[in-house]
Amino acid sequence: MKQSLVRAYHARTKHALDRYAAGPGTLDWDAQPKVFREWDGTQQTLLPKEIAVYDISWGDMAQARQALPLNVDNLGSLLRLCVGLTAWKEYGGARWSLRAHPSSGNLHPTETWLIATGVAGLEDGLYHYQPLHHALARRAWGHSTQTTGLWMGLSSIHWREAWKYGERAFRYCQLDTGHVFAAICYAAALHGWRLRLLNLDSAEIAHCLGLDRADDFAGVEGEEPEVVMAFDLAEVAVPDSWQHWAGKPSLLDAHPLYQWPIIEEIAMATRGSPPRSDAPNLPVQTVQNDIRAAQVILKRRSAQAFDGYSVMPNAVFRQILRSLLPGGSPVWALWSLPARVHPVLLVHRVEGVASGLYVMPRNESAQAALQSAFRNTFDWQSVDPDLSLYQLVAASAGKTARTLSCHQEIASACAVTFMMVAEFAASVAHNSAAYRHLHWEAGMLGQVITLEAEATGWRGTGIGCFFDDADHELLGLRDDQFQVIYHYAVGMALDDPRISTLPAYE
Repeated sequence: MKQSLVRAYHARTKHALDRYAAGPGTLDWDAQPKVFREWDGTQQTLLPKEIAVYDISWGDMAQARQALPLNVDNLGSLLRLCVGLTAWKEYGGARWSLRAHPSSGNLHPTETWLIATGVAGLEDGLYHYQPLHHALARRAWGHSTQTTGLWMGLSSIHWREAWKYGERAFRYCQLDTGHVFAAICYAAALHGWRLRLLNLDSAEIAHCLGLDRADDFAGVEGEEPEVVMAFDLAEVAVPDSWQHWAGKPSLLDAHPLYQWPIIEEIAMATRGSPPRSDAPNLPVQTVQNDIRAAQVILKRRSAQAFDGYSVMPNAVFRQILRSLLPGGSPVWALWSLPARVHPVLLVHRVEGVASGLYVMPRNESAQAALQSAFRNTFDWQSVDPDLSLYQLVAASAGKTARTLSCHQEIASACAVTFMMVAEFAASVAHNSAAYRHLHWEAGMLGQVITLEAEATGWRGTGIGCFFDDADHELLGLRDDQFQVIYHYAVGMALDDPRISTLPAYE
């Protein structure tokens, strides 16, 4: 039943050349849901804003280093580099914030939670992170078990995306979870902290984070539990029983104009535990790059336009692709499961690489399945001795990329457009929660791409609007064994000089 609902939702929320998925007929930007959630009646702890790892270069990030002490200073540093604000933008009287990770429509549905015990300089408790003030709001305290540890949880507020994108919004919330997940991995690696996914189901996560306290959320938008991860812990159980609670969440939208009940249905159908993996964590490959890693993260932006002519150096192209493979990024040290999402590339302007359609299976077992499912006229010509990169068709791909990406010019003006192809049917049939996890993995790939591009002077941007089945027709997919779930573009960005950039925190 759950698997059928997942497949029906995915089909229902596809964009097509002759229609878009159900969404609002009009947008009132003055009525946009509030960007930041406040917790009234809580004790607020302002965090230090200094970056403790500012001098570490991007090339040295993968090197083993001693973990920094678990204290409030280093915690503030970590949060700035994964979920904090990175800048404010202003134009024509409008002002909006940017964060260390991209988000669909810059709407940021993902909320961050911390459970801290024995962290120097911070009282034990459950905290909600407030990026606007770089502060922690203490929701709960008083735990009988004396432990030392730090846990981070993520939740989603679906309405932030549904307000703009309608029924397709659940997809975007899950992609955003993947972006944030990957951002946390990079920040943790810089601080020398190891992460471990906790195998908790949705109800257990909700209980740990206090999201199942119905009275607290009465009359306001609820939060959907996503994942909890532990920092540098062996088998210490996450604290989940607090003696004292405080605070009420703020209302984000007092007068919602539309309702999308299918989002709650798909959320319920996909609740479950993150997949387990016994695969060994591979050492992360080192790269030669002296730019400071914190600088890369803090200056990351989602490109709004590309110049349409710059040619990406071959070394940059290959480094981006290497980072998507096991051992290529700190992300895959935590998410060490067999890859189930594989990039198909529409190459426009890359040094030494002919324009055309390419695929890079991210594990050996996927190549045969993709080759069997794709169009039988594809060449499958190996074009790199060190990467599993195959040319399918040599042809100009700009117009095709633009059409497939909802006619958006960014998909043709960039140097490369990525299409993330997921192992869909078998994954969902085995576990309906895999629908979330596939989108997480695609979002992780997007975050890795955007940071690797940024480190070399290029820029990425996610493309959530694409014509699903037109993608599948291009690739020759005849069923839902594989489905495209995300587009991503990388190119040389054009900055708008009319837009002012202001510091994230004064």
